[in-house]
Amino acid sequence: MLPLEGVRVIDLTRLLPGAYATHLLGGLGADVTKIEDPNGGDGMRRFGPYFDRLNRGKRSVTLNLRSPDARAVLDALLARADIIVESFRPAAARRLGVDAATLGPRHPRLICASLNGFGSSGPRLEVAAHDINYQALAGLLHPPERPGALIGDVGAALQMALAIVAALVERHRTGKGTALEVSIYEAARAWTKCPTTRAFESACYTLYETADGEWLAVGALEPKFWRQFCERIARPDFVELQHVREVPEIRALMRSRRRDEWLALFEGCDACVTPVLTPDRAGDDRSSAPAPSLGADTDAALEAAGIPEAARTRLRDRGVI
Repeated sequence: MLPLEGVRVIDLTRLLPGAYATHLLGGLGADVTKIEDPNGGDGMRRFGPYFDRLNRGKRSVTLNLRSPDARAVLDALLARADIIVESFRPAAARRLGVDAATLGPRHPRLICASLNGFGSSGPRLEVAAHDINYQALAGLLHPPERPGALIGDVGAALQMALAIVAALVERHRTGKGTALEVSIYEAARAWTKCPTTRAFESACYTLYETADGEWLAVGALEPKFWRQFCERIARPDFVELQHVREVPEIRALMRSRRRDEWLALFEGCDACVTPVLTPDRAGDDRSSAPAPSLGADTDAALEAAGIPEAARTRLRDRGVI
């Protein structure tokens, strides 16, 4: 049995950060219901494979949160839920009635989690931004290099998942829900406390091209690993060059054989040598159910929440679901 089995999550988020946070909770066994606008759903659906990977195993319920009729429907869903996660700017969350101050009194055991750009105070409170902006403001970008991984978004998702698990522990102790907030900007700033691969780059910690145009990653930071690397390539004289930034002789040597030849040579050797794989070669996690089609679970979820078929028909006719 997974640790969060039986925990119900209502996911109002859009795009990557919230989707990844609830994906992590789903991986721990939580039942995640994704609430999407009937008109197109989560904008991340247009990114195809990324949407599928981050929303596997979730349910999809359509609900137009701007409709006055939506509040009663959402309340019915929340009455059976443990957690709600939203990613609106603070003013929008209040306007839609999905902020902790609105929902908390009606659902005292509910954990209300807000994943937003700049927190709930400060001069950028309502400023629109995406990961590239948060990284820029956090001092993580180095022009003219282009940004790589969406570390603000991913970092915020990890922080949110951890905060939610901690809140569940607290609720077990107190019987009461709580309000959580994670700022993507602050999550991006957290990365400034950690070194990057660039900080370690040297002969022992870099990428090497092979004869067939493939690449190997070498992470032999510890002297014992680097020594084994040098011995396997029959150049023990390179041991003293471990932390030299660039050694052209090693690059030339690594281009003398194909990638798989090198991998065979390093088989069974503690030298921290691995192939550099593209996403399609790295594979994908197919262990859970596929991502849901838009609104696939609306009727089942609302029926379980006590909303009868006739009421669902009226809501659908009005464009609420």
